[in-house]
Amino acid sequence: MTAAGRAAVPVAFLTQHGKEAVVRPALERPLGWRVERAAGFDTDRLGTFTRDVPRRGGQLHAARLKARLATSLTGCPRGLGSEGSFGPHPVMGLVPWNVELLVYVDRDRSIEVVGRAEAPSRALQRRVRDWTGLEALARDAGFPRHRLAIRPDAPDDSRPTKGIRDWKTLRKTYELTRRTSASGHVYAETDCRSHCNPARRAVIAAAARDLAARMQSCCPDCGAPGYWCLRNVPGLPCRWCLGPTGETLQHVYGCVRCTRRESVLAVRPGLLADPAHCERCNP
Repeated sequence: MTAAGRAAVPVAFLTQHGKEAVVRPALERPLGWRVERAAGFDTDRLGTFTRDVPRRGGQLHAARLKARLATSLTGCPRGLGSEGSFGPHPVMGLVPWNVELLVYVDRDRSIEVVGRAEAPSRALQRRVRDWTGLEALARDAGFPRHRLAIRPDAPDDSRPTKGIRDWKTLRKTYELTRRTSASGHVYAETDCRSHCNPARRAVIAAAARDLAARMQSCCPDCGAPGYWCLRNVPGLPCRWCLGPTGETLQHVYGCVRCTRRESVLAVRPGLLADPAHCERCNP
């Protein structure tokens, strides 16, 4: 029974890399859920970080598909699906960045709620010519706490060795991989699967906390969970010229089930934008 005296609500989570243990602390007690791992489907069939299986569709599509598969496999009407992405920071460019989505679907209520989190990552990849180069990449990537994957020659080689977790195994795998390499080089990268990457697990946990907050925000009209900010509207006036800037003026909140939308002022009344953000005053 929950603290409120009600039985926990089962929610099926399709994962094979231990994510259920990561999200339970954020979801179970606050929401009265019991997160149960859904088995019977290899999620690597939907795409791998090492690109030996390409991901079809975008990140949200993959997370949503996993959540729906969780309900289909288990018969539970409530499902969770998680999907991560790695790449450069959208603004700062060279900074490695991790975005995590956690999708909740409820077939009974016909709703979908998406938790999101993002943070710097330890996702590194590099073509190396010798052990010294591989050792340097491993240290930069936080190895052995963060595991590695290596393959011959180039990032598109279809023979990755994943989950390398200690220096002895890394050296042995490097020597074997180098012998199969046409160029003598190996391509090394961070293994970004959740059970191999503590930094990623922290971001998944943050996405679970975001989902919990959204689930506890209910629509004033229909009562559905997930009443949250849909978009930000720019236009905060400049302090010098009073013209519109790119700074946020309003938040638009909306329901995931009904048509309710609500605009809320993003700043306290009378607050103006720094002229540094004004294209007229600071072109």
